[in-house]
Amino acid sequence: MDQVYIPKRRMGFEIGTYVVVKPLQEKVQTVTPFFYNINFLEPIKVEIINQIFKNISSNISRYDNIIITGSFLEKGFSFNDMDVLLISKEKIEKEYLEQLLENKIGIKVHIIVMSNKTLLKGISTDPLYRTMLSKCVSIKRFVYRVKPEINYKILDLHLLKSKLLVENFDFLTGREKYEMVRNAVAIALFIEGKQVNKSKVDERINTLFGKSMDKNLRDNIIIEKKEFLNKYEKFYKDLSSGILSSIKNGSK
Repeated sequence: MDQVYIPKRRMGFEIGTYVVVKPLQEKVQTVTPFFYNINFLEPIKVEIINQIFKNISSNISRYDNIIITGSFLEKGFSFNDMDVLLISKEKIEKEYLEQLLENKIGIKVHIIVMSNKTLLKGISTDPLYRTMLSKCVSIKRFVYRVKPEINYKILDLHLLKSKLLVENFDFLTGREKYEMVRNAVAIALFIEGKQVNKSKVDERINTLFGKSMDKNLRDNIIIEKKEFLNKYEKFYKDLSSGILSSIKNGSK
């Protein structure tokens, strides 16, 4: 068996004394998250975030950042899962990590793995990235000052995410409906050169489709369904036509 050596001078430990041999407890790492555009977050959510950061850090040796975004950061507890951006150029077993975190904290976690280069490219060309990162919590401080790059071909592809809202409206969850509308509205603001963040997107959604429509979409409560869908169809058609026209005229 393995041997454990102790010094001869051992006050309080006479020969023949029974002892328990166990490893020293590791020093508990303290995590100080960085909050961006968050005025208040429930203490239990802060603790959950700390657990997410701690468990990922314990299982992933090298990463550039860990960023939490999405509905989890909204006031209240009407979220279904957590959106986590894991910024790393290493190969990550995402499914294993998601299951591990769910077992540890009891919440379904959706992890998106990408390199820092991919993230920067996304921020420059995809308004949805700007919306996500406008309100987030990260384990490391970050400053992403990236000049917007309007590429109409890429925006046309991004807009396809919102195309199926009308046809599948009755089968979509409230979150799915909101995300499709948010995506289209964020693209419109991006093209207009306006600031793209969550508050601005929600403000435009309510202006276009009715008071408190951002909340109604998330809660899956649309009273005037036909009226909403007519407005959305027109908005989507105009936005899509504008993008296609720019492509045909030679814009990127």
